[in-house]
Amino acid sequence: MMTVKQTWQEKGYVCEPIPEGIDLLAEIEKLKKQKNAVLMAHYYQTADIQDIADIIGDSLALAQKAVGIQADIILLAGVHFMGETVKILNPDKKVLIPDFNAGCSLADSCQPDDFARFLAQNPGHKVVSYVNTSAEIKAMTDVVVTSTNALQVVNSFPKDEKIIFGPDRNLGSYINAQTGRQMLLWDGACHVHEQFSLEKIIDLKKTYPDAELIAHPECKHQIIVLADFVGSTAALLSHIGKSKAKRFIVATESGILHQMRKSFPDRELIAAPPIDSTCGCNNCNFMKLNTLEKIYLTLKYEWPEVNVAPEVAAKARRPIDAMLELSKNFAK
Repeated sequence: MMTVKQTWQEKGYVCEPIPEGIDLLAEIEKLKKQKNAVLMAHYYQTADIQDIADIIGDSLALAQKAVGIQADIILLAGVHFMGETVKILNPDKKVLIPDFNAGCSLADSCQPDDFARFLAQNPGHKVVSYVNTSAEIKAMTDVVVTSTNALQVVNSFPKDEKIIFGPDRNLGSYINAQTGRQMLLWDGACHVHEQFSLEKIIDLKKTYPDAELIAHPECKHQIIVLADFVGSTAALLSHIGKSKAKRFIVATESGILHQMRKSFPDRELIAAPPIDSTCGCNNCNFMKLNTLEKIYLTLKYEWPEVNVAPEVAAKARRPIDAMLELSKNFAK
C-alpha cells in the first residue's frame, strides 16, 4: 500500500536547482555509470524516459528481468507497486522510484484490511491477485498474475477450483468469459481503462472501417466485445506486427504508442479516446508523474527509496515466484 507521500523538503533534502541548460540525458547516463545503476521503465512512461531506459517492458517483463539483475541500484520508472515487486525480488539492492506519489487506482482500490475481511468471508478459495496490488495484498495471495499470463495461470487450476480474483473486475470478468469459470471477483478497476468511450470508438470504427480495434483486458466488457484483438500491453505490441491490418485503434494507456510507432512505422495508430478528453488520448496520470528531471534527482540523491517490511516481503515473494515459475512452463 502506498502510504509514504513525502516531498523532497519533508524528507529533509535541500535540492540544488537543476542548472539551466543541463544535458539531462548525459547526466543521467553519467550517474548510472558512477553508481552502477540500472533504469527500468514501463511502456506507459513518456517517450523520453522509454528511450533512455536500460530495460523496458510490461509488468511481466519487468518482473522477469528484475530477477538476478546485476546492479547496485535499480531505478524503476513506473508506479509504486512495481517498485515494491522489484524490491521483493532484489532485497539486497537499493530500489528507487522517481515519485512516491506515482500510485495505482487498482492497487488503491484494494486495501489490505478490506481484502483480509473479504477472504475471511469467503473461505476455501485459492487467491489469484493481479500484479497491480500492494505487497500486503500479494502476501495474502496464492499466485500473482499479469495481463500477459492471467488466463494461463487460472487455467492451471482444476476446473472445479474455487478462486478469488482481484482487484480488477474487468480482467476477472474477461477471464471468466474465456474459461467458463465463476471466479469470485473483487470490485476494483483501472481508472484509465474504465474511461474509454464506447460511442467515440464506434464512431472511429465507422470513420476507419479497415482499422482493427485492439484492447487491453482491463477495459470494460463493451469494449472487449467490440475488439478485434484483446491482449496485454506486450501482446498488443506483438499483434500489430502479426496482423495484416495497416490501421489500428488502440484501447490502452497511450504510452505504448511510442513503442508501437518505433517498431512499426508503416502502421497508422489511433489512440482510443476516453469519455472526457481534449487531446483524444488516455493517459495514466500516475505514470506520467515521472519525468527526466525527477529521474536525475533520484539518481543524484538516491531517494525516494522503496522498502518492504521483511516479513511482508517473504510472504509476497512466494506468489510472485509461483507466477514466474508457471510462466517458464507456459513458454515451453
